[in-house]
Amino acid sequence: MRMLINVPETVVADALRGLAAAHPELAVDVENRVVVRRDAPVAGKVALVSGGGSGHEPLHGGFVGPGMLSAACPGEVFTSPVPDQMVRAAAAVDSGAGVLFIVKNYTGDVLNFDMAAELAEDEGIQVAKVLVDDDVAVTDSLYTAGRRGTGATLFVEKIAGAAAEAGLPLERVEALARQVNENSRSFGVALSACTTPAKGSPTFDLPQGELELGIGIHGEPGRERRPMMTSGEIAEAAVDAILADFTPRNPVLVLVNGMGATPLLELYGFNAEVQRVLGERGVPVARILVGNYVTSLDMAGASVTLCQVNEEMLRLWDAPVKTPGLRWGM
Repeated sequence: MRMLINVPETVVADALRGLAAAHPELAVDVENRVVVRRDAPVAGKVALVSGGGSGHEPLHGGFVGPGMLSAACPGEVFTSPVPDQMVRAAAAVDSGAGVLFIVKNYTGDVLNFDMAAELAEDEGIQVAKVLVDDDVAVTDSLYTAGRRGTGATLFVEKIAGAAAEAGLPLERVEALARQVNENSRSFGVALSACTTPAKGSPTFDLPQGELELGIGIHGEPGRERRPMMTSGEIAEAAVDAILADFTPRNPVLVLVNGMGATPLLELYGFNAEVQRVLGERGVPVARILVGNYVTSLDMAGASVTLCQVNEEMLRLWDAPVKTPGLRWGM
């Protein structure tokens, strides 16, 4: 096992200590596994809390800061955080304006966030929840009932975060988050399996010269396995799978997301092919984001996420943001 770690048991704690050192604008509770923007709670502002298993960085801790999340709860690698973390995070960031939980559709996350919402409400915190389920590859999987939550999580956190930053009430922030999710679709491709620190070997078997279409961010099986394809062929397969599920009538945000081990040279080349296919299919593009944002440890591959936007959603996307993983306009 070749990893830049000490021992598997301390991987998450070590990463959180490093995050705290690099970003003093965040308050990082290593022991309780909670990352909070240091100026929280912000008076009169709706707070956004998300979280999930570690191994998907910069999601979610890297998206804490002005214009996005108020707090994040990292679990162990590919393992949901526990309700106590979520309640602690909600209490730390609640200003009295309410808290929105943003939850990827994985069974552990859903169950634990539901329990946390009940516990937080018992403590007098108003909580709303939005479920992200944008992956068109499969319905039901090893970890989900229904579609998996993947790349659209970034769009939901950014647009809802901007709405909260602008002072909109909880009901409106929640409605916008739901609108973003409903207008988003994703499809991912793996060129190699990932290796978890605890296992020390690939999480699934992908023979040399083959790829997996429709992979999940934990290495869940996709739609099918094929011989290696060109970047253009993969772009066509991903975009067509998305467009088979919905037809954008407005311009779209495009996320070309690396799964962790694919260099930017390849991702930008892949983006060129994605833009070619979108142009050929008559899909207008409003904004493009390329990079590693919703990853799967050291998996090679990429995902494509499209989000149909209106003027309000686009304005909120363009609004300033300052987090470790995403920043512009500040």
